[in-house]
Amino acid sequence: MKALTLPSGWKLFATLAGLTLAMTAVVLASQPDPDGLRSAIRATARSSFALFLLAFLGSSLATLLPGTASRRILQERRYLGLAFAFSHTVHGLLIYRYAQEFPALFWAGRTLTSSLPGSVGYLFLLLLTITSFKAPTRLLGGSAWRALHSSGMWLLAAVFCLSFYKRIPMGGWYPLAFALMFSAVAVKLTAKLARQQRRRAQALS
Repeated sequence: MKALTLPSGWKLFATLAGLTLAMTAVVLASQPDPDGLRSAIRATARSSFALFLLAFLGSSLATLLPGTASRRILQERRYLGLAFAFSHTVHGLLIYRYAQEFPALFWAGRTLTSSLPGSVGYLFLLLLTITSFKAPTRLLGGSAWRALHSSGMWLLAAVFCLSFYKRIPMGGWYPLAFALMFSAVAVKLTAKLARQQRRRAQALS
């Protein structure tokens, strides 16, 4: 019996993007608007968050939990990141449609200031996406590319943290999402410390 082969590279991206679109279509078709739009916005927020966590923790998992699974996540980090960008773009388009069709509902309890972190997050998401391709990467240079992607991922992590933290009183999945994001930050910092200690040990030896 032939073993199941998971997609990789652009096939992985296409699979995840297709699943995101299929999920969005099913959710929109299952309920009339505005409930359908709100449900689709929440669904794509969750898919984006799951894909972001995989891309954010790729190198950390490979450091702390070396093995086939963590190595595979690290190898596919670029395509997981692009799938996250696709999912979050769908999320943003749904929000835009909701704001256009139901402005009174969209702006209830919302201000331009409260929307600023998300807007900055989308700007960095655009920069990270553009520089995930070879030509912009070569133009930017290795050290600048690493600085942009490191700071950009940390900024997106902060935006997720803030977004979930503000919504903890609403209950639902928000307390769990905040706990997961907070834990992911702790894992990231622990892995960084482990790599530093490993380099020191190698230097001493």
